[in-house]
Amino acid sequence: MFRLNKSLRDTCVFAYHNYLKDPPFAKIDLISCRNSLIYLETFLQKKALTTFHYALKEKGFLLLGKSETTGQATELFNNVDKTNKIYSRKAVRGNFLHVLGDRKEETIKTSNNGVKNGIENNKDDFQKSADSIMLTGYVPPGVIVNEEMDIVQFRGATGAWLEASTGKPSLNVLKMSRKGLAFELRNSLHKVNKNNKALIKENIPIEFAGKERLVTIEVIPLPDTIERYFLILFRDTSIVPDIRKQANKNEKGAKANPELDKERSRNGELSEELAQVRADMTSITETQEAANEELQSANEELLSGSEELQSLNEELETSKEEVQTSNEELIIVNQELYDRSEQLDLSRLYAESIITTIREPLLVLTKELKVRSANRAFYEKFQVIKEGTEGKFLFDLGNRQWDVGGLREALEKVLPQQTSMLGFEVARNFPALGERVMILNASRVIRDHKDEQSILLAIEDITERRRLEIIAKLETEQLEQKVLERTFSLHEANIDLKLSNESLEQFAYIASHDLQEPLRKIRTFLSQLQDKYSKDLPEPAKGLIVKVSSSAHRMSTLIKEVLNFSKLLHGKITFKQTDLDLVLNTVLNEFDLLITENKAVIRRKPLPVIDAMPVLINQLFYNLISNSFKFAKKGINPIITITSRLLTITEMAKHPNIDPSVSYCELSFKDNGIGFEQKNADQIFQIFHRLHGDAFYSGTGIGLALCKEIVTNHRGEINATSKPGEGALFQIILPLIQELPMA
Repeated sequence: MFRLNKSLRDTCVFAYHNYLKDPPFAKIDLISCRNSLIYLETFLQKKALTTFHYALKEKGFLLLGKSETTGQATELFNNVDKTNKIYSRKAVRGNFLHVLGDRKEETIKTSNNGVKNGIENNKDDFQKSADSIMLTGYVPPGVIVNEEMDIVQFRGATGAWLEASTGKPSLNVLKMSRKGLAFELRNSLHKVNKNNKALIKENIPIEFAGKERLVTIEVIPLPDTIERYFLILFRDTSIVPDIRKQANKNEKGAKANPELDKERSRNGELSEELAQVRADMTSITETQEAANEELQSANEELLSGSEELQSLNEELETSKEEVQTSNEELIIVNQELYDRSEQLDLSRLYAESIITTIREPLLVLTKELKVRSANRAFYEKFQVIKEGTEGKFLFDLGNRQWDVGGLREALEKVLPQQTSMLGFEVARNFPALGERVMILNASRVIRDHKDEQSILLAIEDITERRRLEIIAKLETEQLEQKVLERTFSLHEANIDLKLSNESLEQFAYIASHDLQEPLRKIRTFLSQLQDKYSKDLPEPAKGLIVKVSSSAHRMSTLIKEVLNFSKLLHGKITFKQTDLDLVLNTVLNEFDLLITENKAVIRRKPLPVIDAMPVLINQLFYNLISNSFKFAKKGINPIITITSRLLTITEMAKHPNIDPSVSYCELSFKDNGIGFEQKNADQIFQIFHRLHGDAFYSGTGIGLALCKEIVTNHRGEINATSKPGEGALFQIILPLIQELPMA
């Protein structure tokens, strides 16, 4: 069951209303009448639409059903939304149709019962009724008017007798009639409406185009219509002008006759009096019309007042219901208050049970700071009894251990200022406990509405925590001392490392100059020995000379590579835009003779332009290609494939050591050499580490280590994949752009 909110009920008035019989509401913003008019006859539809027009405000809206329109009253409404059937009220004067009387209701019932009365439903159509009368012999022009004397249809040319009046447009037949015709029309319509019989008025003088003309009018009530409609026919009965002129000439030519002149004078006076009477009657008629309009306005205001009284009565009934509802709500509220009171009592008992069973010592103090009650934890903690605690002054308990500076002032502020006391620390010697550190928290509590306010004092023993804090502080100080010592050790290590680097630089200088010089002399002397005394030396001596020369050459190569490796580790690197294709071309030119001798096949694809150090990239490519030639299969032409591609974001995510905000390319060097075990993939990049001895393949064990160091200094990665007998694949990942130069 649902109940509308009171604020919503106050804005709505619900009432039974028959919009065809009951007086309409007034000053409405919106009327929604959906799927109702389609079940009404044409006349009832027009009556309903007229009522809606009267009830709406100046710019009110009317909402109809999907199959409904304002076709019967298009002059009263504007079409706002054709699809959703929304109309707005036109600013025209509405002709409210009064409440249906008994006769009209009987007419409606009769019109809906076509079988019993022999009258078809369409006989309430005034247009067809007028047509049937016109076709029986009447052909003069005319108009059809309703009870309010408004023209609802023109039949033929009526311009000689009717014209639009100046000012606000109106279809009232009396306002549109020419001078001299309105009075007779009003009298005729009044008599026909009263007697329900046709009436003819002949030779009514009117003015048209500055001339006097005569007209005969005939007013006929239309039968078989729900509302009263009248057919007005006009006939021109003016005398031919030539006959009048001839009569005037005859009168002038006749002999003077005193009696005839007297009669003519009398006729002139009577004509003037008649014209004056007609003018007076016209003025009276206009005055009566104004009075009728005022009466009609007053009638409409009375109808609105009646409707307002009806609405007021309904509002009073609604108010009565609201008062009854309020009484019911008050009863419910009283019951809820009673339930809440019981809940508060239960909550108080529940809170007291919690206080009793809680592990921390608790005290309840009065405003005079006397102990009202204490929980079991307090008695057990401080080893006191209830009789020696309750009712005692807090600062007199035990050996006055609670009488410390600042505690009294802090507790005395809790109730007057409605504040709390948090984290008040007390360090005292308590009986049976010894030296203890306590934290006190106090807040204002109300046990129930009858008791006065109290203070709840919670006591927490933090002695052990404080001891742990002191130990932690000491350990922290010791740790800081160790950190300082370690920092000093690292500083000394950095100094030693700097000295080591300087020594290494000196060694590099010695290796570059002092060690290379003896090797050059040894190789020179061996060369001279072979050239001059090779014929005199025995074969074993020649073999020894070749071995010594090979070892000297290998020693020279080793010294050069160690020197290069040292420069790479300690040198300063700056990057610039480098075309890798140009670097590769330079390296391949150096291997041109070796490629030709071994009939090697180089397959390559375009390489990108990246930020790099050209000299180091040259060394990288040289070492990788040299490695492929060194470990080529015997009797098989070497095939070296060099390609590149850009890494996707998904592929970059697989490499945690690279920067995801930078674009990377992957360079691949693949050969068809002897390959190696995949488990040795990491070892081949270690300095001086070799998988094969000198008896099989020459080398120093520095080339691939140098490659790894070059790639690392370019903020990249290098990996190797291989199987024995299937060649090796080296994949180098390098950034396209170096954000900062490396020192």
